[in-house]
Amino acid sequence: MTTNATRPYRILGIQQIAIGGPDKAALRRLWVDVLGLQVIGHFVSESENVDEDICAIGEGPRRIEVDLMQPLDPDRKPAVHATPLNHVGLWVDDLPRAVEWMTANGVRLAPGGIRKGAAGHDICFIHPKSSGEFPIGGEGVLIELVQAPLEVVTALGGPAASSSPGGSGGPGEA
Repeated sequence: MTTNATRPYRILGIQQIAIGGPDKAALRRLWVDVLGLQVIGHFVSESENVDEDICAIGEGPRRIEVDLMQPLDPDRKPAVHATPLNHVGLWVDDLPRAVEWMTANGVRLAPGGIRKGAAGHDICFIHPKSSGEFPIGGEGVLIELVQAPLEVVTALGGPAASSSPGGSGGPGEA
């Protein structure tokens, strides 16, 4: 097993969870009306077949997004509503180095590489399934890796945070 000291990156905490449903109005009734989350943004992508409300709980670097998603077309892929817990997003202190290291160590990443996500951060995904070439996957869970901005690295990263690029982008940046 690899130790934390041999990885060239750190997972700092949860950045988001994404919840899908056929109609996000029902999701809003629970997450916004009942639980009190604030709607802080909206994102629509034809290529990702998603219409999402970006909600949040907490403040500053400790803010966690809860993305409420519905498909633009329920008969098209990706089917963002098919798995109610669509994905979990994790803050990473150095996304390009994490992607390079994970790929070299057998982690299967989803197609698309590093690109801008709905909240404007660089992202990529660990595929929910492993493969012959890449024997490590999310075991059924799609995992989003999110480049943490400097304020998050500083707040959550501890003493080594000052050496992190904190959102410098990198190879494959969209």
